[in-house]
Amino acid sequence: MKRLAVYCGSASPQDPRYLELAGTVGAELARRGIGVVYGGGRLGLMGALASGALAAGGEVIGVIPEALVSGEVANHDCTELRVVRNMHERKAAFTDLSDGFLTIPGGVGTMDELWEAVSWAQLGYHAKPVGLLNAFGFYDHLIAFNHHMAAVGFVRPAHQGIIIAEGELDLLLTRMAAHEPHTPIFAMKAGDL
Repeated sequence: MKRLAVYCGSASPQDPRYLELAGTVGAELARRGIGVVYGGGRLGLMGALASGALAAGGEVIGVIPEALVSGEVANHDCTELRVVRNMHERKAAFTDLSDGFLTIPGGVGTMDELWEAVSWAQLGYHAKPVGLLNAFGFYDHLIAFNHHMAAVGFVRPAHQGIIIAEGELDLLLTRMAAHEPHTPIFAMKAGDL
């Protein structure tokens, strides 16, 4: 994995552990020679992630919609800042520029990005690992809900392992690096669906 798209919040929660986590993730990816592709913002966890990676000498590519640039939230310190027209182009760029997806804590936008990465993997638009860093148990309920969807039958057995969830970054990155693509829906016959 040469680059990972990292999904995280642009908010700054009161609990300082979240900002510290984002900075640590950025620094650790840089230490491992893994470039960061992210939302291009300078605020919240996004800004901490980029700062951590840049301070450790890492590559940081920000991808930000025009509307957010004019709102003065763009991080011009990135190695490269790409300005796109809208969120659809932003997410397509994340997929094109990265070798996998790493989600750390965040809100609605982060969930949108995570589930799109999962959905696209399920369909076969990409065959890249989708990692979820469950730091501080932040994603416990989401992981339980994903298991519930599978138990009810809304996630096929072949796709139940798309989300690679771990509480520790080192183990998560190890599992992501060992990722083996599953059979996507596009390659399945009607009887398998």
